[in-house]
Order: sequence, then structure tokens, then C-alpha cells
Amino acid sequence: MTARAVELLYEIDFADVLLIDEHQHRSMAATAAFVTELDDMQLELQEGPCLAAAVEDATVICTDLTVESRWPRFAAAATEAGVKSMMSFQLYTYPTQSRGGRGGRGALNLFSRNSCDFTFEDRTIGAMLAAHAAVALISADRQTQFESALASRDLIGQAKGMIMERFKVDANHAFDLLAKLSQDGNTPLRVVAQKIVDSA
Repeated sequence: MTARAVELLYEIDFADVLLIDEHQHRSMAATAAFVTELDDMQLELQEGPCLAAAVEDATVICTDLTVESRWPRFAAAATEAGVKSMMSFQLYTYPTQSRGGRGGRGALNLFSRNSCDFTFEDRTIGAMLAAHAAVALISADRQTQFESALASRDLIGQAKGMIMERFKVDANHAFDLLAKLSQDGNTPLRVVAQKIVDSA
């Protein structure tokens, strides 16, 4: 997606996606290593267009970082790194397992070596690419959740089988025992099952 943004938008030289959730942040699909460093700097300084787009505004346009007053420390660092203008688009929220599927915050960030007035077409293409990036992230998160659910089901099935063999009970009784251990210990069923399998 980021490489495609650089191809489609004449003024754009670099791109990445910044994802933020409660516990971490990640720069993904950066077309140059230094844009990841710029993302890190924005989070450290708590200022910058990528952070603003991810957290506050749907779209942030900065046509000339050399005169930018909204984020003076970031603007100076970006200019020194060779970035003169940027567009950042909020990713309409993507779910994350760590947020219970409620959605993380993110932005598609497009960087230019030149100061430029981005056209309506540039902004529209950027917004469409951000929408596609959000859909891709949602799809990847759902796949991860599906795989996790299958792994949990298999683990619980193994634990049930071990209980059935060890205590000579049927599948329903084995599951009831697992559920009781989970409730009594206030422990997720998957964790109880893992302990049983690991103890074998």
C-alpha cells in the first residue's frame, strides 16, 4: 500500500503506516527507514502530523514544514531529515486484539522532499489509500483472531481428551470439569487447558 502511494502520487517520495494502541506503536511498510525514526520522534515529542491524524484529525496536511508552527520541534527534525511537506490520513479505526477488537489508532503518512500544495486529487487518492489500508488491517486482525480461536479450541480439545482418559468420564463431564477449574481459579479456560496439557 505504501509503495503504491509513492507510485501514484507524483509529489510523494516516502510513505508508511503508523499504528498506535494502548501498549505499543508500530511503523509498518515504511518505504525508507528514516520515516520510522520520524514516527518514533513524533511519539516521543507528542507532536507531529502523523500523530495528529492518528489521534485527533481525520486528515492533516502540511504544505511546508520549514514554516510549520503547529509542531515546531518535529518540523525542524523532519526538515533536517529532508522532508519538506506531508499528508497524514487517519485509518478509520482498525480493530486490535489488545483493545478487545474495539479499534486502534493509525495513520497513513505520506512524505515529500519538496514543499508543495497538495491538489484535491492528491488528497482524494491519499484518503482512498488510507481506507484500503484500514480494510487490510481489519482483515489481518480477523485472520489472527480466527487462528487464535482455532488454536484455543484445539488446546481445550486436547485437555478434554486427557481428562476423559485420566478420570474415565465422557466429553461433557470433562468440559464441565475444565469450566469449573476455570471459574474457581478465575482463569481463562484456554489457560487452564494449557496447564493440563503442559503437565502431561
